[in-house]
Amino acid sequence: MVRVGLTTDRLVRAGAELADEVGFDQVTVSALARRFDVKVASLYSHLKNSQDLKTRIALLALEELADRAADALAGRAGKDALVAFANVYRDYARAHPGRYAATRHPLDPEAAAASAGGRHAQMTRAILRGYDLAEPDQTHAVRLLGSVFHGYVSLETAGGFSHSAPDPQESWTRILDALDSLLRNWPTP
Repeated sequence: MVRVGLTTDRLVRAGAELADEVGFDQVTVSALARRFDVKVASLYSHLKNSQDLKTRIALLALEELADRAADALAGRAGKDALVAFANVYRDYARAHPGRYAATRHPLDPEAAAASAGGRHAQMTRAILRGYDLAEPDQTHAVRLLGSVFHGYVSLETAGGFSHSAPDPQESWTRILDALDSLLRNWPTP
């Protein structure tokens, strides 16, 4: 018998909250069942297993992040768009560490194609149009931006910059200035 009020959407959202509280790696169907004070078996009418739950959390997180990035980018171009986009990633990771970790969860090809991952790539490429980069340099720049944003955010959220000066915000601002300069002066092969 399905417990009244439990839906797949409600369970996925609760799983995302759990990920933010205890870490994405700690999210399981069992942990979610404990949160709702139900037997694990009662969740299997909504979720296949813990892998299915994690995939659904990843899809939710990618969608949330894409929506925030789209809102932040509206009407912006060049450095202003670059900074807005980068700040969305950083702010989301700091506010939702478990969900941000979920955005890196491996998806099967079908789930990846249906995810908001494509929107993220399109927005990154839209930012780069303001820098007049052609292929294959545009792809190199997409990879660079993703690497810098994810690397910085991962180190910062792990406490890597909390023990020394200058303030991490100052470094973040300088890094975005440097990226803007690099993109405006992209090296030729």
